[in-house]
Amino acid sequence: MADSAAHQRFAEGFSTLGNRSDAPARDSLVEKKSEFIGSACHVGTLDEALAFVDTVRREHPKARHVAYAAIVGAASGSARERMSDDGEPSGTAGKPILEVIRAGHLTDCVVTVTRYFGGILLGSGGLIRAYSTAASLAIKAAKVQVIVPMRRYRTTLEYAWLDHFERVLTQAGGMVKNRSFTDRVALDCVVPAAVASTFETTVREAFSAQVRLERL
Repeated sequence: MADSAAHQRFAEGFSTLGNRSDAPARDSLVEKKSEFIGSACHVGTLDEALAFVDTVRREHPKARHVAYAAIVGAASGSARERMSDDGEPSGTAGKPILEVIRAGHLTDCVVTVTRYFGGILLGSGGLIRAYSTAASLAIKAAKVQVIVPMRRYRTTLEYAWLDHFERVLTQAGGMVKNRSFTDRVALDCVVPAAVASTFETTVREAFSAQVRLERL
């Protein structure tokens, strides 16, 4: 991963949702006797998004429509999107939900809006507003988490250097992901990609170039 690409993605400020599919964020509104129930959660793939949509449909077997939109992979520069109006007039349900997700710079998430028809037609404008609002309410109820691109390293240390290295790592906003102990200490660690170059320089200077960082 090049620093420039990492910096660009970091600057774009992508976020995701912390709510799992078995505990999604939810909120609703009533518009001219139709109820619109928004549900939102984190997903890793479009297949997971579709599985969540199926779950919502099973939870609401009497609902007239379950429209949805999902985006995955945007933070890594390979965004994939999917949406469905689920029988509503074209462009009045799935697309408004997708636009709400895009406007929030969200990725790796799915938002559904379940509609129980109240007997009064809303027209295209009314549907767009209702689906957008329900999606917005669901996201507002969710745990939004900022995505920070990370750079991963492997290094081997003398035991006497471990505490000092971990202080440098913590000050850079990094963390140890894995460690093993033999005659020396082997560490896998990550730091925010935006400060990776500074971290490498700090380690080199702090240990007089005796600690080598292998980029993974």
